[in-house]
Amino acid sequence: MKKKFQVVFTSFLGIVIGMGLTIGLGAYRISQAAPNYEYLDLFTKVLHFVQTSYVEEVDTKKLIEGAIKGMLATLDPHTVYLAPDLFKEMQVDTQGKFGGLGIEINIADGFLTVVTPIEDTPAFIAGVEPGDRIMIIEDKVKKVKKETKGLTLQEAVNLMRGEKGSKVTVHIARKGLDSLKPIEITRDIIKVAAVKGGLLDKDYAWLRLIQFQSNTSRDLKKKIDQLAKENGRPLVGAVLDLRNNPGGLLEEAINVSSLFLEKAPVVSTMGRTKAKQEIEYARGNAPFKNLKLVVLVNEASASASEIVAGALQDHKRALVVGKQTFGKGSVQTVIDLENKSALKLTVARYYTPSGRSIQSKGITPDIEVDRIDMAALEKARQGKFLKEADLENHLLREDEKSISSSSEEGRTPKSETKSDKEKRDQDKLFGVIREKDGKKVRIEDPKEIVKIDFQLQQAFSYLKAWNLFETVSETTKNGVKSAQAAESK
Repeated sequence: MKKKFQVVFTSFLGIVIGMGLTIGLGAYRISQAAPNYEYLDLFTKVLHFVQTSYVEEVDTKKLIEGAIKGMLATLDPHTVYLAPDLFKEMQVDTQGKFGGLGIEINIADGFLTVVTPIEDTPAFIAGVEPGDRIMIIEDKVKKVKKETKGLTLQEAVNLMRGEKGSKVTVHIARKGLDSLKPIEITRDIIKVAAVKGGLLDKDYAWLRLIQFQSNTSRDLKKKIDQLAKENGRPLVGAVLDLRNNPGGLLEEAINVSSLFLEKAPVVSTMGRTKAKQEIEYARGNAPFKNLKLVVLVNEASASASEIVAGALQDHKRALVVGKQTFGKGSVQTVIDLENKSALKLTVARYYTPSGRSIQSKGITPDIEVDRIDMAALEKARQGKFLKEADLENHLLREDEKSISSSSEEGRTPKSETKSDKEKRDQDKLFGVIREKDGKKVRIEDPKEIVKIDFQLQQAFSYLKAWNLFETVSETTKNGVKSAQAAESK
């Protein structure tokens, strides 16, 4: 009985103390929030005057949604209001199937800028490239032609999305062009394969992650197992290609990292409260923990792809090659609202396992490799070095009868023809676009791609050199041990 009384009494004290704290804090918050309520009162007055005195009838729903969008526009570009239709599309996006052009966009320096066209989508096939600035969006059927300056991301998305088969024209500004370039794109249902790849050589694979959608990690594991079976034995190494990967689901970034990392931190997040840091660890038994990795990144590798690259780099699990990444290091949470709309709100920043912030900086490669036109490089190589045989009246070999004019061939670069330039301009980041049956298609065989993709070629070279260095190191160690054993005798 006494024990029961103590429990009740303690609970009662807790209620009394809790009430006191709540009332006290409530009074404090109201006094501190008073200026903010004044602004809310101002907003209400403006809304009232617009509703009652504007020259035409107004849609109150549109006014409120416009006010919300304007409020969020004062924050970062990733904090947005998602109207019911956009929220529904976003939920479908993460499943790898959605309607539109297949283009990832952002606001950079006040301009609507292409982060990347998703591979094999209408935007990619039409020739949209990373870094293009979309200045005008035109829909002739809807009789809409709008400049993008001042538009929010969601407004721009609304203009570019539409029914399958309908067309939209984006007028883009591109480095090297004197005027805007109109690109007409036919909208389609976008189905994105998250993982592509194949064997580069015996024991070595190219693994291309398009984006981090649901089941990306599962599909990547299946792809590695499939290639190992095709190889006839487990793979020795792989190039994990994250170029032009715009990111996606944080959960899948952790799951992908978990294929290669065993019980190690992958990423940490920190919000407004600096003392509260959440750390996400690799899960499972890391089935490919011994697979040698080179991670390939570029300026359009963003968000989740930066998390994976940063984690593998910090744990010395992979060599990161390519260009400085995009630098999208913020965390968004999606909050369901009334009427099936949602708020996508930035709540924290990402940090790599070593504590590096990704935001606005990105991941710095261990080895920087530029994108280079392989055809131009080969021509430059042919004409770069002066050899003995190039010298006038050089001493002939015993079996050389005369200086052959043909020996000059192949070393002097030929001037680039118009067709050469057009062919070169069609080269994309992960292959070359070719015409087939009147349609643009991309070479898919990694063994062919590596011949024309300089960044991939270099990444593959570093991957193969890994074994060479290990062999040399092991030989050196054995040599030292043998010498020490001989001395001891």
